[in-house]
Amino acid sequence: MEEVRSSTVDGIVRRSARRTPDRTAVRYADRAWSYAELDAAVSTAAAVIASQGLSKGDRVATYGHNSDAYLIAFLACARAGLIHVPVNQHLTGADLAYILEQSGAALVLADPALAERVPGGLPVLPLRDGEGSLLAALAEPLPYEPDGERRDVVQLLYTSGTTAQPKGAMMTHRALVHEYVSAITALDLRESDRPVHSLPLYHSAQMHVFLLPYLAVGAENTILDAPDAGRIFDLVEAGRADSLFAPPTVWIGLAGHPEFATRDLSGLRKAYYGASIMPVPVLERLRERLPGLAFYNCFGQSEIGPLATVLGPEEHEGRMDSCGRPVLFVEAKVVDESGEEVPDGTAGEVVYRSPQLCEGYWDKPAETEEAFRDGWFHSGDLAVRDSEGYFTVVDRVKDVINSGGVLIASRQVEDALYTHPAVAEAAVVGLPDERWIEAVTAFVVRRDTVDEAQLIDHARQLLAHFKAPKRVLFVDELPRNASGKILKRELRERFA
Repeated sequence: MEEVRSSTVDGIVRRSARRTPDRTAVRYADRAWSYAELDAAVSTAAAVIASQGLSKGDRVATYGHNSDAYLIAFLACARAGLIHVPVNQHLTGADLAYILEQSGAALVLADPALAERVPGGLPVLPLRDGEGSLLAALAEPLPYEPDGERRDVVQLLYTSGTTAQPKGAMMTHRALVHEYVSAITALDLRESDRPVHSLPLYHSAQMHVFLLPYLAVGAENTILDAPDAGRIFDLVEAGRADSLFAPPTVWIGLAGHPEFATRDLSGLRKAYYGASIMPVPVLERLRERLPGLAFYNCFGQSEIGPLATVLGPEEHEGRMDSCGRPVLFVEAKVVDESGEEVPDGTAGEVVYRSPQLCEGYWDKPAETEEAFRDGWFHSGDLAVRDSEGYFTVVDRVKDVINSGGVLIASRQVEDALYTHPAVAEAAVVGLPDERWIEAVTAFVVRRDTVDEAQLIDHARQLLAHFKAPKRVLFVDELPRNASGKILKRELRERFA
């Protein structure tokens, strides 16, 4: 039985359904769901999933591509008091088995095309496509009394795993609902907006910063399988999309698309970026092409739901490298290695206090204790706070380069390289070196002809010589996880 004072993830959809039952909530492919229909589908799906022999608190993994069924499955788990485990649809083999085993998943909801990858012995319920699937079962409405409570864990958000094995951040209903309110206020999310959601829904940014908060305010949402430039351009021109979130790698791809300069994109009003650092030169090019577009920089990490800071459109001028100020329910400061707060303008680790934070890492007490200490959550991000409260992320603590005993932030070197017109993408790491301890090494994807000496000389014109790359290696593409983050660990391991 739902608590009288409870506010749950699925409850926000129920409230929107009572407020605007006939308004379109979600479009996917050729299907459209009103808010009343979506809420009813969530109850039916909760009944179907719970009937698979599950008890409250059991973990249910969802392994599929973007779809309306994926969204309904998450909300249904929330309504049934189950713990949802979103799984990257690109994982296979040992990586997939690790998350399913580590989470203790009792059931896997999977797209039929992916079901054969699931390790044997685990029961699988098809998400969609055909008889017997969860989506097909929605044709016969079933009632379901909500069984989730605000302090229950509703989802295990597995970290990106750029430096180690992923950890499952235990997110409660309470934490996520607080994060939704922070997102709505900081990102100016309105019922009248027409957002398009094209990034993977298993990832916390698309699901929890945009899709669920937009459902909370009653907007009309369009879900795409992937960030297809042509499809996005079509929706904007047709007046069905005016808001888009994408990581920098996708914005770079959209800006480089042959139709970007010719299509009428004047209907696009809000541009959100995050998940990784947006190179300042790239942002400048986008703003020049679309001067009326409002840009928002979103920053955070899975453990905080994931939104922690936002740089609004009116705040970009003069601080485009900043990730903004903490959102409504987040308190942040910058500390040194002993946990003492450092003066403004000094680099240190960002730490947080917030009701948005996870309860810890699933079945990892040592890692939980390490991250939550001295009354704060330690993010692992190296940043500087200015006198006005704006944060600028310098690097991940583990990505700072120690060259000849001098610490160098990789982002500063990357920004210098991005100012060269021949550089499409760049990532800078420290590789072992007998003389320098770590040599500043740049990995570059070229858009035009340029050689190593030219790029090193270009960097030296903008940076102190000791910060310029000692080497430049040209690659066809940079390794990334599905959220767009560059896997610098993989670069270091591959080329060390």
